[in-house]
Amino acid sequence: MIITEPIVKVGIADLKITNVPHSLKTSGLGSCVGVVIYSRKLAGLAHVMLPDSNSSKKQPSNPMKYADSAIDLLVEHLLLEGARRSNLQAKIAGGAHMFSFQSNNSMLKIGDRNVEAVLAKLEQYHIPLIAQDVGGSKGRTIEFNIETSMLKIRTVNSGIVEI
Repeated sequence: MIITEPIVKVGIADLKITNVPHSLKTSGLGSCVGVVIYSRKLAGLAHVMLPDSNSSKKQPSNPMKYADSAIDLLVEHLLLEGARRSNLQAKIAGGAHMFSFQSNNSMLKIGDRNVEAVLAKLEQYHIPLIAQDVGGSKGRTIEFNIETSMLKIRTVNSGIVEI
């Protein structure tokens, strides 16, 4: 369902879709990844917390929490709203290392794992990644302007960039 508020806010482990002239915004991207998939005048944003819904011992209660199932839902909803699969493009931000401890255990590198899972899922759908701002050690807030296809990224203590 398309939301028609001027700025559509997406919560943690959530996704929303809207169209021109509205924009999509999410805050609190630490190790989480904000995934924007868009096509002309329509876009969706998922705020992904974890890489893989299959890693949970029990049935996931919120599929929007995981990269694999959130991207499935996002693509499905965009197609239902009239987007053409061949026109879909993506931009991502987040995946930071939010904890200062050193470890070789890849399970603890959740930001890296989230980014890898998102990239793998986009590749599976043959959705080109147009731009990304990932990694680092600081949180981000992002806002996607559908009309310009620009993703504004506000990084803690580092200012704003647009990709």
